[in-house]
Amino acid sequence: MGSSPFLPRAGETMNDLARLPSVDRLLAHPAIVPLIEVHGRALVTRVVRDTLAEVRADVRAGAPLPDEATLLAKVSRGGTPLLQPKLRAVFNLTGTVLHTNLGRAVLPEEAVATLVEAARHPCALEYDLDSGGRGDRDDIVSDLLRELTGAEAATVVNNNAAAVFLLLNTLAQKKQVVVSRGELIEIGGAFRVPDIMKRAGAKLVEVGTTNRTHLKDFAEAIGPRTAMLMKVHASNYAIQGFTHAVPEAELAALAHEHNIPFVIDLGSGTLTDLAAFGLPHEPTPQEAIAAGADLVTFSGDKLLGGPQAGLIVGRKELIAKIKKNPLKRCLRVGKLTLAALEAVLRLYRDPDRLAQRLTALAQLTRPEADILAAAQRLLPTLQGALATLPVAVEIVALKSQIGSGSLPVDRLPSAGLAIRPQGKRSGVLNRIEETLRALPRPVIGRIEDGALLLDLRCLGAHEEKEFAAQLSASSGLGA
Repeated sequence: MGSSPFLPRAGETMNDLARLPSVDRLLAHPAIVPLIEVHGRALVTRVVRDTLAEVRADVRAGAPLPDEATLLAKVSRGGTPLLQPKLRAVFNLTGTVLHTNLGRAVLPEEAVATLVEAARHPCALEYDLDSGGRGDRDDIVSDLLRELTGAEAATVVNNNAAAVFLLLNTLAQKKQVVVSRGELIEIGGAFRVPDIMKRAGAKLVEVGTTNRTHLKDFAEAIGPRTAMLMKVHASNYAIQGFTHAVPEAELAALAHEHNIPFVIDLGSGTLTDLAAFGLPHEPTPQEAIAAGADLVTFSGDKLLGGPQAGLIVGRKELIAKIKKNPLKRCLRVGKLTLAALEAVLRLYRDPDRLAQRLTALAQLTRPEADILAAAQRLLPTLQGALATLPVAVEIVALKSQIGSGSLPVDRLPSAGLAIRPQGKRSGVLNRIEETLRALPRPVIGRIEDGALLLDLRCLGAHEEKEFAAQLSASSGLGA
């Protein structure tokens, strides 16, 4: 760059630190002014002060005084963590569709539009437009949930773990809950069903063995302090071989014979038969209700394809008790969740177009040939971006997974791009992976079998152009 009155000259020492620009002069620099317009003067001033303090410390330690370009770059780089939002969009090229760490289900456009409208305007969250009186926020989705599941009533909390906790705390506090030993699962983040029961105030009664549980095991465990029989769908693992589980209809009949409720925790839960779309079948709330379950809990942001939520459907009198629990207010969802959830549930009324309109289902059912075609289009662009590095890029067949504990042993045929080091370059993949994560829209892949894999299943047509343009602007990745 050209000369500047605050630039140090070659050979200057730390005694010339006074030549560093003041905070005010840096804030007035043409390269900094746009940052102020976007982020505000107070925050950018903090970044400038922190950068100057860092430069002074470096110079006192023997580093040379920076020139103008270096100093401005330091301001920009140092401010990145402060000036960028923490919650940023990424490209999910991991091969896991419902990736818990990446936000699980991507909302369909109908839900996004409804959510924005609810955020932008006042809305009838707890206001009955017909009567002009106070309403119940659950009413926004309860009719839809009844219609889609066949249940008598429904309520919503902030996730499925909360749904199970609230249900147990309401109906089984200081009482016993009978569960098959093979269903005492652990979900993400080390949350375990027995721990949730304990915190809810219920006493767990395990029956059967890890692989086989019979109806008589449940029958023998029922006593005067039994609050319910509970079945937990093992959605995040599978036991194969010499196994036996009691059919839901038999458990329901046994529970009703003893005048206690039968509860099913589906974990993930979907409102459609996935087998109709060429996917493995997953138990649905409709099936559970039809089998005689009194209450069913499931998630909103997994196979359902909506926002994070915990849904409870079932008998009207039991739902009413749950809604009267003071903890319900602590666990309730806000208007944005309800807006998105309502929009997603409405899509299920049109099963003929569900696979096209529900984003999560569209990603799960995306044809392998379509993904392969995307890989062929993107191959030259990625090769160009990595041309200066000792790596080879090729198209490979991959296996995607559904994710979020859903159908854990099933894999979906997919395709993507593999980056492999040439020669003894073991560190190059980590450098490329780090550089991809540092892009304006971070790219998240996975390192497996000595290659950095970019599974393109979740890269939609509308995102492909953005992804390609970002690669084209990033030649020399990881150099």
